[in-house]
Amino acid sequence: MLNIAIFVSGSGTNCENIIRHFQTSERVHCELVVSNRSDAYALERAARLGVPSTVVPKAELNRPEVMLPLLKEHRIDFIVLAGFLPMVPDFLIDAFPQRIVNIHPALLPKHGGKGMWGHHVHEAVKAAGDTETGITIHYVSPVCDGGEIIAQFSTPVVPDDTPETIADKVHVLEMAHFPKVLEQIFDKLL
Repeated sequence: MLNIAIFVSGSGTNCENIIRHFQTSERVHCELVVSNRSDAYALERAARLGVPSTVVPKAELNRPEVMLPLLKEHRIDFIVLAGFLPMVPDFLIDAFPQRIVNIHPALLPKHGGKGMWGHHVHEAVKAAGDTETGITIHYVSPVCDGGEIIAQFSTPVVPDDTPETIADKVHVLEMAHFPKVLEQIFDKLL
């Protein structure tokens, strides 16, 4: 059994999608949801689905003596970032080598790096006049959005698109592909 923790900062649609995808799995278990924000709606989604959750403020996230025992207590084997905004500290990357995955709402390396999340990304795609955007699923490294790319999926951007319609298109890709790519990663580990 592979125990995963999902780290979130916001509403948690990807988090819920992942939990639901693996709910009946005999090999993968969503063991814990971790949020840096106590008001993240993802915590309510996790509770409704029976997954334990905890709030770890950003200052605590950067403390090995807080995070490592928490993850050990829940027997976490793999961490999935699903709309998690803080940088993952190096000690966690070292403790979970090639076992932390992030989803980014653009086709990296375009529109990545510090400050590039959510609506900021979609506004940048529109401002750049890009004709396509998408999602990138990648391993987490000490460089923001710089880890090895696992998979990318794209969608066209047309002149009439707004940052909001671009966000909607990207969300469709996230819902369709993120759990399936995770399943492929986990299959290689099990």
